Amino acid sequence: MTILSFANNNPLIDGRQSDRAMMVRKGVQVLLNEMRFAVLPELSLASGRRADLVALSEKGEIWIIEIKTSIEDFRVDRKWPDYRAHCDRLFFATHRDVPLDIFPEDCGLFLSDGYNAHAIREAPEHRLPPATRKAVTLSFSRTAAQRLMMAEWAVGRSLGIDET
Repeated sequence: MTILSFANNNPLIDGRQSDRAMMVRKGVQVLLNEMRFAVLPELSLASGRRADLVALSEKGEIWIIEIKTSIEDFRVDRKWPDYRAHCDRLFFATHRDVPLDIFPEDCGLFLSDGYNAHAIREAPEHRLPPATRKAVTLSFSRTAAQRLMMAEWAVGRSLGIDET
C-alpha cells in the first residue's frame, strides 16, 4: 500500500474517509509524532478489522485510535470494541463539533483541529499478551516497510527514473 502517491489512486485515502476524518487524522498524527510514536493509518488487524490509526511507542506499547466525526458515525459503529484485543490502549479521536460525552469513559479521547490534537482523556491500559503484541508489532513493521518501498517506487517513477 502506498502512502505517497502522485496519482489519484492512493489506497490509504480510499474515499471512505471524509474530509473531516482526514482532518482529525492529521491532527492526531501530529500529536503522536510529537510524542515520539510511530503511526500507521488504516492498518489491517488479524481479526480482519482495519484500524484508523495504530501507534507504536518507543517502548513497544500499541495504541489504536478510532476516528469518529459525528454522533451518527459513533452510533452505527459496532466494531470498535473488537480493537481492544489488538492494543494496549484504545482511544477515540474527534473534532470540536462532536459532543465529547458520547464517547465511553473506558476509552481515551483525543480532540483534533487538524493541526494538532489534545488528549482529553487517557485510556486505561489493558496489556496485550506477548504473542499478540509480537503479531501486531510484526504486522505494523512489515506494513510500514512495504509502504515505504511503494512510496520510494512512486517517487522514482514520478521523477522519470528508468526502472529497467
